Amino acid sequence: MTTVQFTIPFSSWRRALRRKPKRVHIPPADHDETPALQFGPLDPSVVSDAIPAFFIGRNRAGFWVAREAKGRIGGLFLFKSSAISFAHAQVASGGCATIFPAESFELDLENNGNPFAAQLAPLVRLAMTLSERMEKLFRALTL
Repeated sequence: MTTVQFTIPFSSWRRALRRKPKRVHIPPADHDETPALQFGPLDPSVVSDAIPAFFIGRNRAGFWVAREAKGRIGGLFLFKSSAISFAHAQVASGGCATIFPAESFELDLENNGNPFAAQLAPLVRLAMTLSERMEKLFRALTL
């Protein structure tokens, strides 16, 4: 086995530590500056009323959300494939339209998906908050 050693000159390392970090505004986890996604009726020229449609996307915590367009059923999931499988399983014929919005959205219905995803959401928010605080502390120590 070959061992490779990387050496960083001390002077460049000290200069990197003296640089001021860029300030980036990150909104708190419980407040999103973007407006909530509005679930309105779908354009009949694009999707027929006879075809069930599901919105599939991510929420602020990073979990996958599957929500029926008419608001009858929805769920939270850990994986994208699970959200898509949920949407297909809710349709008797097995076929449905899947819409992937660009912006994140929250599940505004009872969670009929993975029950653990809803329980993990507060832990994910806590981990993100702790990570941000640790980063600020590290930056303060290295200045």
